[in-house]
Amino acid sequence: MNAPADPLPADDSVPHDSRLLPIALAALGVVFGDIGTSPLYAMRECFGSHYGLAPTHDNVLGILSLIFWALIVVISVKYVTFVMRADNRGEGGILALLALATHHFKGSAQQRAWLVGLGIFGAGLFYGDGVITPAISVLSAVEGLHIATPLLDRYVVPITLIILVGLFLIQARGTARVGAYFGPVMVLWFLTVALLGLASMVQAPEVLSAFNPGYALTFFTINRWTGFLVMGSVFLAVTGGEALYADMGHFGKRPIRLAWFSFVLPAIVLNYLGQGALLLRDPTAISHPFYLLAPSWLLYPVVILATLATVIASQAVISGVFSVTRQAVQLGYCPRIAIRHTSDQAIGQIYVPAANWALLIAVIVLVLGFHTSSNLAAAYGIAVTIAMVIDTLLVLTLARIAWGWSWLRIGLAVAAFLMLEMAFLSANALKIPHGGWITLLIAGAIFTLMITWKDGRKLLNQRLQENAMPLDLFLQSLNAGSTLRVPGTAVFLTSTPDGVPNALLHNMKHNKVIHERLMLLTVKSEEIPRLTDEERVSVHPLGNNAWRIVVRYGFTENPDLPHALALCERYGLHFEMMDTTFFLGRATLIPTKRAGMALWREKLFASLFRNATRPMDFFRIPYGRVVEMGTQVEL
Repeated sequence: MNAPADPLPADDSVPHDSRLLPIALAALGVVFGDIGTSPLYAMRECFGSHYGLAPTHDNVLGILSLIFWALIVVISVKYVTFVMRADNRGEGGILALLALATHHFKGSAQQRAWLVGLGIFGAGLFYGDGVITPAISVLSAVEGLHIATPLLDRYVVPITLIILVGLFLIQARGTARVGAYFGPVMVLWFLTVALLGLASMVQAPEVLSAFNPGYALTFFTINRWTGFLVMGSVFLAVTGGEALYADMGHFGKRPIRLAWFSFVLPAIVLNYLGQGALLLRDPTAISHPFYLLAPSWLLYPVVILATLATVIASQAVISGVFSVTRQAVQLGYCPRIAIRHTSDQAIGQIYVPAANWALLIAVIVLVLGFHTSSNLAAAYGIAVTIAMVIDTLLVLTLARIAWGWSWLRIGLAVAAFLMLEMAFLSANALKIPHGGWITLLIAGAIFTLMITWKDGRKLLNQRLQENAMPLDLFLQSLNAGSTLRVPGTAVFLTSTPDGVPNALLHNMKHNKVIHERLMLLTVKSEEIPRLTDEERVSVHPLGNNAWRIVVRYGFTENPDLPHALALCERYGLHFEMMDTTFFLGRATLIPTKRAGMALWREKLFASLFRNATRPMDFFRIPYGRVVEMGTQVEL
């Protein structure tokens, strides 16, 4: 089965080379915002006062060498070259990767559960990153006002909050129009950081020797434990690398690779070299080496441009949270929630109100609690590091079971990627008492909610199945003709395709009738991003004017049952909405101490179930054609 082509190609084959540059330009505005704004704070944090590291010649070159080789190994080799091979029909990201890995996995149920748990925790870490990235990015940009005049210090936090609140408020209107300006703004941003760095670098060209990895090794030899600790801040230079993979489905591999190697990587490397050259000339510039690269007359324009760039970086993370949330809903790890399309042309343009407001509240709390980007840097990194390690483990699992890699190749990949990432993780783990616990707390909460919802749905279906009438027995009663058939079409939604829906049994019990045409409809989510209309619907005649209909959706699609039923025309089934009634079961869940989940998890699941979006909204069923049948279920 082949999914339909995306508006922007999601594979290596771009139909026309003339489209490659425009798509690469669009990718600049979404994919590289996070990693492209890291020069604002990464170098400064490496020489933070908590390390006690002086910006000497050897230390500066050592830090620069570490940053450069981290960009090469983690971003260029691992993500851009290796991880992007693991595309789920063009889609990337932690949940797409998890779906791909579990699809090929042939191990035991317990091993599969560990694999799923690992991926779900990685998704939770992405949410933690989604909270902290807007806060640290915008704060670090606005702090440039301090360089202009310390009198503006007290306005940094209020201005940051105003920008962030405005950013979240416009989400409901969609980012399509604003997104058209993202690419050109980021082009200007990368040109600016490159030129600022180049102008400084030519005044101290010896910084070019930082390309020699020997300086990185010497740095550890000289600084030892402190050198290890600094790895936690060096990692700030590669945060956002997972966005390259997560946004692959929107732009394709070739445009992202072209933008990275030809434009983004050279620009940020030049800027880091420029900051290093500045520190070699003036060690006191460590207070804010990025902004001090700019001449005084250019400072305010650079602050404005940096603020725009960080807003774009934040937008990319927010959009990513929306996409991951939709994937989680479709894969059964999240309750049904309202998801709105903000564009008729682009399937990826969505707005998730619940996620939007939850993110805004969390970001405001972080800004008010930490006040400065330096304080936030202590909390930043741990979630992203663990997420990167999980990406590596899932891709290596996929390489072994699906690509047929030998253990030797797996071992070489572990040596190349996992050992470096574990060093980053170990250094960042020391940040946990200083704020890193916040992102882990968010990730843990999201993980608990997702696993509880998944297990709760499984338990609920099990309870419903226990009381369900076997389908064969029900069909026999239809053949007997003992129940009155009334005109019209009845569609009963059921998650248990082998049994009879409770709503149907209740309707027979209370109304003593069955509609002339009876449809038992099950909606299934597949572990692939999209399906074609030809793949969407399957119809199975049951006899006596009864049919089993199965509607399938990919994890990046939103269900639309009226549209799906219209596709049944090819099977000879015509649906007139004004003559069709949808019967939905509305269960009231009662947590018990029966075998199943822990009581507190059952209560949590019952609360999530009560507050989930109503099926008629989620499946786009006309309100006037819905009948709900209530029932109680003991968990």
